[in-house]
Amino acid sequence: MISLIYQTVVIVILLSFSFGPAFFALLNTSIKHGSREGSLLAIGVVLSDLFVCLLVIYLISLGATRYIQDEKNQRFMGIMAGVLLVVFGSFYFKKPVKKSDDTIELASPSTKNLILKGFFLNLLNPAVWLLWLGNVTAVSKTFNYSVIKMLIYFGITLGLVLTVEIFKASLASKIKRYLTEKLMRMFNYTTGVLLIAFGIGLMYKHYFS
Repeated sequence: MISLIYQTVVIVILLSFSFGPAFFALLNTSIKHGSREGSLLAIGVVLSDLFVCLLVIYLISLGATRYIQDEKNQRFMGIMAGVLLVVFGSFYFKKPVKKSDDTIELASPSTKNLILKGFFLNLLNPAVWLLWLGNVTAVSKTFNYSVIKMLIYFGITLGLVLTVEIFKASLASKIKRYLTEKLMRMFNYTTGVLLIAFGIGLMYKHYFS
């Protein structure tokens, strides 16, 4: 039981505080638009985690994890993910609209767009697939490869992850009132540069691997 609690804590921390593209996009969205919008993006991220988790459990039940670990598959996925991250990052170089009081006015993205954005930002990160492969492999031994027990366990774990993500969005949104046009532009550029850097790093790593 203690080892299982330890595994749960580790998984929640890894999923919630891994400094990948989804992490910075969540902070940016929460700060620009508020906790509701940040929470919607977080829902997309967690749905993506759920999708990968279910797929990995299915592949393990079929004994087909070698397809995820295959170098050619990882190379292709890494290059494609890198290209899409560069595209996502370029969107952050749009200039915010200035209001008369030197704060910013931004139209909130639609619910569907935010959920899809969170879903694909997370899904296209190869590290997420490897992380879930390790998580499911480790936990499956604890539950003697029982699919039902693993589904219940990971359902509870992802519920905890979503709670942490929403809490992060709420905290980040509280500094929105202090943002000026200059600060928001700097924050946008920083997020865009980070996403583009992640993308270029993935393409370089997987192309020359």
